[in-house]
Amino acid sequence: MRLLLTFCAFFALVAVVFAWEKEDHEIFDLVSSIQVSEGKDVNFYSWLEVSPSATTAEIAKAYRKKSMQLHPDKNPHDKKIHERFARLGVVSTILRNKESRERYDFFYRNGVPVWRGTGYYYSRFRPGLGTAIVFLIIATSGFQYAAQHVNSRRDLARIEDIVRQARQVAWGPRMVPVEGQRKVKVNLGGGPESEAPERWISMVVDANNVYFLHPDGDMELLDASTATQPAISSTWFIVLVRSSYQLAFGRSNDLKEAEGVSPPQADDDELSGTASEAPGSGTVTPREGQTTSTSTGKRKKATKRR
Repeated sequence: MRLLLTFCAFFALVAVVFAWEKEDHEIFDLVSSIQVSEGKDVNFYSWLEVSPSATTAEIAKAYRKKSMQLHPDKNPHDKKIHERFARLGVVSTILRNKESRERYDFFYRNGVPVWRGTGYYYSRFRPGLGTAIVFLIIATSGFQYAAQHVNSRRDLARIEDIVRQARQVAWGPRMVPVEGQRKVKVNLGGGPESEAPERWISMVVDANNVYFLHPDGDMELLDASTATQPAISSTWFIVLVRSSYQLAFGRSNDLKEAEGVSPPQADDDELSGTASEAPGSGTVTPREGQTTSTSTGKRKKATKRR
C-alpha cells in the first residue's frame, strides 16, 4: 500500500512539473529577480503598493505612480534603474491581464515551486563543454567506485566461503579447531550440481588462519585483506592521469639521463697502440705492422735532407 501511494505521489509530482509552461517560467524568473533587487519578501502587489484584490484600474494607477519614481531620467546614478524600470512594466502587464494574473495568483498563494522542471534549469544554466566533461568524469568515476564496492563485498563473501570450506574439510562438519597445520584440498569450481568445472587447490589450515599452498611450497594468507579494496585512486580518470604523467615525465627523465651519459672511452691498450709516445723521443710509435702517415712523412723529409 505504501509503495502504491509513493508511486502515485511521484507521478503526481511529475505531472505537476511537466505542467509548467513558458508563461510560468517567465513568472518564476520575474519573482526571483524582484526578490534579489527589491527584497526577499517583496512580491508583485507589495512592489506596486496595492492589495492582492486591487482592480485593474487601481493597478494601472499604482503603476503610473511607481514608474515616475523609477524612471531612468530621475535616477541617473542608479546603474540598475533600467532593469528595474523594465521589470516594473512586465509586472504591470501581468497583473492587468486576467489569465496571466490568475497564473501569478496561484504561485502567490501556494508559493513558487522549488523544482521548476529540467527544461527550466537547463535553459537558464546551460552547461558548456567543459562542465559537461567534468560532470561525465565525476559521474563515471562515481559509478566505477560504486562497482568497486560491490566487487569488494563479493570478494569478501567468496573468501569467507573458501575459508569455511577449508576449515570444514580440515576440522570436520562440527568445525572443532584442531591444533597444528593440516593440508587439505578445496574445490573452487563448484559443487556437483554446478556447471562450472572442478578446480581443486591445496590449502593449509591451522587453528587461526587459512593459507593458499603454492606449488613451490610458499603459503599465502587468505583473509579479508586479500580482497581488492575500493579506492578513488583506482578509478579510470585518476589512473589515466597518473599513467600519462609517468609516461610523459618518464620519457623526459630517460632523455636527460641519456644526454648526461659520457661517451665510452677507449681502453689503455688501444690508446697505446694508436698513439703512444715514447718517453723523450717526441715521435709516435705505431703498432707493429702499421705505418702512420705522420711517421712516413717525417721519414720522407729526413731522406730529402740527406
